[in-house]
Amino acid sequence: MPHELTTAMAGPPITVPRPAPIANRVISDSFPANAEGALGWLTAFNESAMRGGDPATYVRAYSEAALPHAPSPQGSGPLALLTSFRDEAGIRPGELKPGLTVTYEVSQGLIKGTADGGRFAVVCTLGQLSFDYQGQSTRMGIGDCQALRWTGTAWRIAPGARAAYTASAWPGSAESVAAGYRPLNREGVR
Repeated sequence: MPHELTTAMAGPPITVPRPAPIANRVISDSFPANAEGALGWLTAFNESAMRGGDPATYVRAYSEAALPHAPSPQGSGPLALLTSFRDEAGIRPGELKPGLTVTYEVSQGLIKGTADGGRFAVVCTLGQLSFDYQGQSTRMGIGDCQALRWTGTAWRIAPGARAAYTASAWPGSAESVAAGYRPLNREGVR
């Protein structure tokens, strides 16, 4: 939950690209084949997939983004959180509710590591998930890590074991710094 921020940093900011929008895709594929591109892709993925707070949107985005034999979206932290929120609010997946606003804004990231000449990366996002509904507001720090594979043209959720869960600290807090999260600088749309 929101609490005191720190001026300490785990390292210098990470510069990640912003994508150019692509028609008929939830997530753009216009990211470079490097660890920063993978982190940029996961940032765009999480912000888009969690917008509106609908588990069905998250599953659609995940299914579009996962390679064959990738971990199922069930069991992912973001999907569990979105499902729990909807259940507690009495809102069915896919149901539209006037006045419901859900956003996820990534402000920090972590590159855990790369392998296979940089074509495999484990990266994490940390941001603020905000739910506003019927005059009630809830904000929380949410982290997500994914193992990603470069396909030669795009980043995708990799086959194999699910990336280890990450700390869900409040962005900019001492806990986020201790977990290794660094601020993100976002380049302009390419």
